[in-house]
Amino acid sequence: MTALPVRVRELAAGEKLTRFLDVAWHINASDPCWVPPLRRDVKELLDRRKHPFHQHAEVAYFLAERDGRTAGRVAAVVNHRHNEFHQERTGFFGFFESERDLEVAGALLRSACDWLARRGMERARGPMNFSTNEECGLLVDGFATPPAIMMTHNPRYYADLLEASGFRKERDLLAYWRDDPEPPERLVRGVERLQGRLGVRIRGLDMKRFAAEVAAIKEVYNSAWAQNWGFVPMTDAEFDYMAKQFKPVVDPDLTLLAEVAGEVVGFSLTLPDLNQALKHINGRLFPLGLFRLLWESRRIRSVRIITLGLKPGYRRLGIDAALYLRTWVVGTAKGYVSGEASWVLEDNWEMRRALEKMGFRVRKTYRIYERPL
Repeated sequence: MTALPVRVRELAAGEKLTRFLDVAWHINASDPCWVPPLRRDVKELLDRRKHPFHQHAEVAYFLAERDGRTAGRVAAVVNHRHNEFHQERTGFFGFFESERDLEVAGALLRSACDWLARRGMERARGPMNFSTNEECGLLVDGFATPPAIMMTHNPRYYADLLEASGFRKERDLLAYWRDDPEPPERLVRGVERLQGRLGVRIRGLDMKRFAAEVAAIKEVYNSAWAQNWGFVPMTDAEFDYMAKQFKPVVDPDLTLLAEVAGEVVGFSLTLPDLNQALKHINGRLFPLGLFRLLWESRRIRSVRIITLGLKPGYRRLGIDAALYLRTWVVGTAKGYVSGEASWVLEDNWEMRRALEKMGFRVRKTYRIYERPL
């Protein structure tokens, strides 16, 4: 029996996102390494009225339907802040899911690309959910283990679907891994010398001064990565929104600030790998998911180093090593025995060499694709 043709439609403004969300479960539910996201968080991210990303972006959501079922989805994004910052006309796609069907994937991606082209974009890049400040990248190597918190996971065949639709590699993002709780002796010795020479102070986040701490971190964040490929400075509203999301789960002992003469010049953010608990609740906190999440969180033994940055002028002084060492010591004392440092651009040789000298090795590779419009 011949399959019916694929129909792609754009969700109308204000239309419920339930079917768009459900596609992820339809495609990935049988994959033991997939970790269902919290539905309420994804729904809020997609909501044009609630998430501050939409204040400077245009977004369209597409569903592919075939034989009476939803077979795939994609979002098309014009991030005006990115284009202003980089002086580009780049459009993005994200939240891509598709059955193993080139006709479905091709129809979705064509719809997204056509939408971007009509808005004057010269290229399509992704997957980005929605930008490098959120989840991004297509997993192309490292399928045997679940992703760390806020990292993506997808079927192995997605790369074939994208490449058959004209997309080519733009950049790879690397996830580094180490499962030895003992820090290298050279790291310990180097940090001891640094602190004696520069008087660097490494301290944890002061939750009693949370707003002031967030402001100091924001200043570092938006200066530390200003020259990085794909980086877009967060608006105040975006940064405050993210801080609010992180506040209930952040460990202040693992959120570190580096000070020189009282000035915050660097920070690192490390979270317990909550995916190890989230995988047990199927994306829902209520009615019983919250209790299961709290129970399973006690068993987490791994962390993710999400970000580490220094203001210009304070790099190559060893302050990053001091942040890594404190994370190592504190994390081990809390019972964590392994960790992922992710993600790192494939051409960020300075950070890659620093991680490799500490015994980290690449465990997963994520890819950003691009095609001209």
